This record gives sequence, structure tokens and C-alpha cells, in this order.
Amino acid sequence: MTHESATTVKELPETLPDGEHILWQCAPDWRSMFRRVFHGRSLMIYFAALLILRGANVLWAGGSAKEASVAMLWLAPIALFALAVVAAVAWLSARTTWYTLTDRRVIMRIGIVLEITFNFPYKVIDAAGLHVYPNGTGDIPFRFMEGEQIAYVHLWPHARPWHFRRTEPMLRCVPDAARVADLLSRAMAAHMSGSELPIRPMDAADNPAIKQHAEHATAHAA
Repeated sequence: MTHESATTVKELPETLPDGEHILWQCAPDWRSMFRRVFHGRSLMIYFAALLILRGANVLWAGGSAKEASVAMLWLAPIALFALAVVAAVAWLSARTTWYTLTDRRVIMRIGIVLEITFNFPYKVIDAAGLHVYPNGTGDIPFRFMEGEQIAYVHLWPHARPWHFRRTEPMLRCVPDAARVADLLSRAMAAHMSGSELPIRPMDAADNPAIKQHAEHATAHAA
């Protein structure tokens, strides 16, 4: 497992070794990042509730409907500015991210200020999972073999939430996630055992990183 600084965008920082081929490349969908990673919908509901509460307080204090509307309008630009900032961060996060699958590894190029490239060979990946959202975008986390680890802070937001002790990198909000997960499954299987190992969908409630790759590889090899 290696990482290095990179200076180019949407291109690999180094030429792939002879015999290694790119299977897929894509950036996250920024709208899905805004909703799912940065909780944009929840923020909109929160600020809408604040506006309503602001107007209700004015009415409760004896103010007129016009005064309540004015009080809400004074607060509205602050709410819109905050949402715009979060949306901009989501857009930048997606714009400065580039995921790549080859027939040997997963490559993640991330970083708004400092761009970093992470290379995760399939041989260090023990499990992978999939969670698809209604719009077809989805998250694909993968778990390392025992003894392999990377700091959560180095990956965020490209990591499975709340998994600090055993960090799980995650391809976030990728378009056509089911197809990408199938491609990853086939690539991992071909590299490790030559047999296809489907990635089991994650349950939305507990969102586990799934599929014990090593166990299935052993079974197919037998």
C-alpha cells in the first residue's frame, strides 16, 4: 500500500507497469456528494426550520405577518450562503477526485488543496461492498487484510464513516455504482483466483464492509 503526491489532474501520475491495464476511471457525482457526504438535504431542512422558527417567534411576540416575513428574509441570505459554501466544497471534492480501477489495483487521487494518490493492490483487499442510492450512484467500500492500515484523516471523505480503528477506503457516490462494483469484483477475482466473486450489497441500516474475498477465493481455488 503506497501513497504519493501528484500534480496532474484526471491522469495517473506515473505510467502503469507493462501488462497492467486501466479498466475504469471516473469522478464522484458532486450532487450526490452534496446530499450523501455533506448532508445537503438535512442542512436545507435545518435552515428551513430555523427560518420558520424565526418567523414564529416574531408572531408569538405580537408582531405582524409582515414583520415576521421581514425577520425571515434577514436570515435567509445567511442560510443560502451556508448552503452555497457546503455545495462548493462538495463540488470541489468531486472535481479534485479521480478513481481508477486497473486489473491489479484501486487508485484514488484525492485532495482539494494537496493532491495525493493512493494505490491499493488487490492483494491487500480482504472484503468489498456496495450501497446503491435511488439515482444509481453509490458507495463501494473495501476492507484491508489484517496488518494493513491507513489513517482515516488521510482519506476523508473517501472513507467509510465512523470506522476509525480499521479504516475502510470507499469509492464515494460513483455513477452507475452497481456496474463498477461488478467490474471491481471481476478484477479482484481474476487477479486473486481466476473466479468471479460477486460483491454483496450492503444493508443500508448497518452499512458493513462485506464480502470476505479471501474465503471465497479459497473456496473457488479448491
